[in-house]
Amino acid sequence: MAEISGVRLDAAGLRDWAHHAVGHLITHTDEINGLNVFPVADSDTGTNMLFTMRAAVVWADDRVGQDIATGVAGVAAALSDGALHGARGNSGVILSQILRGLAEVTAGLGLAEIDGPGLAEALRRAEGLVVASMGQEVPGTIVSVLQAAAGAAEDAAASGAEVGVVVASAADAAAIALEKTPDQLDVLAEAGVVDAGGRGLLVLLDAMTMTLTGAAPRRPRYEPATPPVEVSAGSATPRFEVMYLLSGCGQGDVDRLRGALDELGDSVAIAAAASSGAAGSHSVHVHTDDAGAAVEAGLAAGVLSRIQITALTGAHPNAHRSRDRAVLAVVDGDGADELFAGEGARVLRPDDGAPISAQRLLRALVEADAEQVMLLPNGFVAAEELVAGCTAATGWGIDVVPVPAASMVQGLAALAVHDAGRQTVDDGYAMARAAAGARHGAVRVATESALTWAGACKPGDGLGITGDEVLIVAHDIGSAATGLVDLLLASGGELVTVLIGAGVDDAVGEQLRRHVHERHLGAEVISYRTDHHGDALLIGVE
Repeated sequence: MAEISGVRLDAAGLRDWAHHAVGHLITHTDEINGLNVFPVADSDTGTNMLFTMRAAVVWADDRVGQDIATGVAGVAAALSDGALHGARGNSGVILSQILRGLAEVTAGLGLAEIDGPGLAEALRRAEGLVVASMGQEVPGTIVSVLQAAAGAAEDAAASGAEVGVVVASAADAAAIALEKTPDQLDVLAEAGVVDAGGRGLLVLLDAMTMTLTGAAPRRPRYEPATPPVEVSAGSATPRFEVMYLLSGCGQGDVDRLRGALDELGDSVAIAAAASSGAAGSHSVHVHTDDAGAAVEAGLAAGVLSRIQITALTGAHPNAHRSRDRAVLAVVDGDGADELFAGEGARVLRPDDGAPISAQRLLRALVEADAEQVMLLPNGFVAAEELVAGCTAATGWGIDVVPVPAASMVQGLAALAVHDAGRQTVDDGYAMARAAAGARHGAVRVATESALTWAGACKPGDGLGITGDEVLIVAHDIGSAATGLVDLLLASGGELVTVLIGAGVDDAVGEQLRRHVHERHLGAEVISYRTDHHGDALLIGVE
């Protein structure tokens, strides 16, 4: 047994554990994925647990940083809520319920810190919540490993052991139970593997042991039998994984929804939020061939949000999922939100003109729900925040590729050539090249008298700007825009993109279209009302 270091599982200790858990899951993701044959051999259990735990941590860090969560109960509740909202896959839903057990017991007992008996009770509560979310108990799965951990924790706590000893006892019992899972579930025995979800739970318990004792237990690497054993062919793998958040429903609605989903597919999990958190919300998961019917069943039960439909193709060990890569674009304005989202990008928007912080960027990168993220900062993220956010995300196992887009018009050019089917480096190069090939500028209204490179300006004048320099001064924004377009097209170009800001008349876009048609034969103008703030117009030329 490791020597106890005296570290407490208070609010700070619980946050430390959560961060350690992310690091440990990163280390073991491939190992856990390689064990994944049940309930669907899609090789993603480790990835899903990692994504869910990252979502829990970034949610808790946001809440604690804003003084919304206080004490260990607040941290536990924030972790639970974050996991529920960011749950990915069946294993992510199960993980959210383990964290929910911790949150409910911590709040119910009014603990200032989690002690041995509190941890034992939390593990036992988690067991019941996991079974309830799955609808039934299947021996040889994470439930069996969780039962063994809870029993060992209860025995250690009853003897008066410190919380570090209780955690270590639970982890050791989980390891023993994990070794027995192939004897309990035929599909595991056939494949020569232990249960992937149970292995993930052991990783979380070992991370807590390290948090409290300073050293993680040495475990063997769990791998499929050598030579690999073919899993007996059963029913065909469902085509889709469907997940969504459900709210505004009663228990009867939830029961009817479970029955409907059981008829549509398998791997059904419906998990409720912690009573101390977003009460009334449920995370819903199912594998099915009829994704539309699964969504319709949810609509009949309540209000849906965060609907995710993922293609499930292939079979273990070479399964492939469709959320490998995403594009995250930082944009301003409702129109810009719709424009970028319509092209398939995830969107992050500044709050009331406030700059994007590294923490907000990190949260958005986590919520992009992809292993690789192409990032379009579009001029809205300061360099130091961009570096800090991307560095933190990389440390959490997210492969971030910042594309050098300094304006939304450059971001649109980059997004137009994005191809998730290419290698990441090739996709990043193509997007960066497209962004660099879009010459861009902005038109804004002068707010004071000043002397510029283009001459003197007065309040109300239109200013044409490229880089940081004013190159056009005109009596209105329309004239400044035509002058700026002439400069940008001086070295050639076929497409002029105009983004119209908040409060600017659409007639300005029409004025530019007529000007280009008359003065620049062969060039085309496309304008969008983005309603961004600050600059009146953003103009790009490709």
